[in-house]
Amino acid sequence: DKVIRVVPESERETQILKAAFNRLKVDLWQPSSTFHIVKGTVTDIRVPQNTSRSLLPYLQQANIEYTILISDLQKAVENQTGLRSHRNRRSISEYNYEVYHSLEEIQDWMHHLNKTHSDLVHMFSVGKSYEGRPLFVLKLGKRSRPYKKAVWIDCGIHAREWIGPAFCQWFVKEALQTHQTDPAMRKMLTQLYFYIMPVFNVDGYHFSWTNDRFWRKTRSKNTRFRCHGVDANRNWKVKWCDEGASFHPCDDTYCGPFPESEPEVKAVAHFLRKHRKQIKAYLSFHAYAQMLLYPYSYKYATIPNFSCVESAAYNAVNALESAYGIRYRYGPASSTLYVSSGSSMDWAYKSGIPYAFAFELRDTGHFGFLLPETLIKPTCTETMLAVKNITLHLLKKCH
Repeated sequence: DKVIRVVPESERETQILKAAFNRLKVDLWQPSSTFHIVKGTVTDIRVPQNTSRSLLPYLQQANIEYTILISDLQKAVENQTGLRSHRNRRSISEYNYEVYHSLEEIQDWMHHLNKTHSDLVHMFSVGKSYEGRPLFVLKLGKRSRPYKKAVWIDCGIHAREWIGPAFCQWFVKEALQTHQTDPAMRKMLTQLYFYIMPVFNVDGYHFSWTNDRFWRKTRSKNTRFRCHGVDANRNWKVKWCDEGASFHPCDDTYCGPFPESEPEVKAVAHFLRKHRKQIKAYLSFHAYAQMLLYPYSYKYATIPNFSCVESAAYNAVNALESAYGIRYRYGPASSTLYVSSGSSMDWAYKSGIPYAFAFELRDTGHFGFLLPETLIKPTCTETMLAVKNITLHLLKKCH
């Protein structure tokens, strides 16, 4: 398999590409659906080996330029996880935050922190996944006063975006390692609680380790179509299954049979609804595009507290850039990325959480979903600066 990039330069090219991609059932990496492909859209597609034999000559014939981002995907996947089995990864005290971890390892790690850091960490489950796995969340913070505002952070709504769960773990590690020496972190943990969900889509994430590295959706079964899964970021009760989502169960952006049909989405929505007075920020981590997005996703309109949110985003992106010069684009999701309905960020915002953000972490397509483990540390280090910046902004109260 290969990953290629095409940027349609005319309406004609757009139509040819859409038709070809729909016919050949390729796996779109960016954007998430052919619906979003317009003139000038950077489009990354994973092309199966047998398809590339017909697709690439077809593009050449149609005079459509393409570049090959990854020429041998199988090899790239093996490079990323091939050294796995030989690593001694059992010992949690030397837990390595610069490698990707399986679901089982991440859950063992959460249990371990719950035992060893009981003063700052409380682990609980908000429900069960479709396949019956617990949906674990870590509550992080000093029990300094009975009532505290809180920040919700989730990673791994989309299974193949492995850098997300890596960041959630990194965030917890940084909090535990630096709160005694870093006044900003101490302030954050004293004045706030953090609810951190390292793997939202547990079934899908597990499946991306065992069966299909590029799986995106949940793993619920659709009896009529024999297709698995729903896009957990199109399943929320906000303009559900409107623009940018699909009604077809086999599509990557399938919105599900009804809003909150996925037990994972239902469980988290229930938890957020119950705590909506306390939770002041909702942060969700995705990949890839290097963007910091805020509402709305489902329409081109300005949110009421735009100036506060916009300045928080502007400062966060500058803080992030200060580490390694990585420039993030930021803005409303609809105009910065594309219009999509039923997203967790829009839902959180509409539920009364004033600061709702979605991060699209590194990179911009050179590695795509296969961000090498050597880039975990720089990616998490810079993202950490942005998250601290947003959190401190929150404590300052913007009017």
